[in-house]
Amino acid sequence: MESDRLRAVIESLLFAADGPVSAERLQGALGEVPRKEIVDALEALRHEYEHAGRGLRLAEVANGYQLRTAGEHAEFVRRLTAVKPARMSRANLETLAIIAYRQPVTRAEIEEIRGVNVDGVVSTLLERRMVRIVARKDVAGKPFLYGTTREFLEAFNLKDLASLPTLEEMEEMTQALRDADSAESQPDGDAVEADGIAGTSANTAKDTEEDAGEDATDVAAGESGGDAEDGGPGDPTRE
Repeated sequence: MESDRLRAVIESLLFAADGPVSAERLQGALGEVPRKEIVDALEALRHEYEHAGRGLRLAEVANGYQLRTAGEHAEFVRRLTAVKPARMSRANLETLAIIAYRQPVTRAEIEEIRGVNVDGVVSTLLERRMVRIVARKDVAGKPFLYGTTREFLEAFNLKDLASLPTLEEMEEMTQALRDADSAESQPDGDAVEADGIAGTSANTAKDTEEDAGEDATDVAAGESGGDAEDGGPGDPTRE
């Protein structure tokens, strides 16, 4: 397939998809096209969107590729769709950060770090499909182990878990947030409006603005791990 034709077909496939599409899935749809040619075409599309003044961007998120609106156009997209930026409480963000860095992790381990009960917070994160139950820990009572989801990677504009900010970067972002909070208090109590991701899926125009570094204060973060593939929210019942 000629390169121009290949880029056009890939563009159509990404536009029609309901989420990030891996190179392997694209190859399955394209037939006999070698994977390298597909990756080269994706890079050519990415460059074209970024340097030709286009309104779309090709993002590599959740182990796949997705068309999103340009971040600088987020305000116009919100006006059209009337979708408000996603909001999460500080408690939700703090707990999500612990799960992201320590996964797989149990509720008891999260509570040991935060020092408070996290039943309601974990249930909320399950409902929002930011986390999921990945297994049971092989100890007395066999408590659930939690990890992040593909939706988490999409919302925070991460290619994979290896793309999580380092602890040093997280501390810098946290300090910046503290400085901002000292200059101007949040208007809605502990609700935080995150604006780290302005890009939206092209075919849904859904605003997915989140900030991976928002107020992950004093979290004892460990090594990234676990499975970030898509999965159901699981049973929110405490164990």
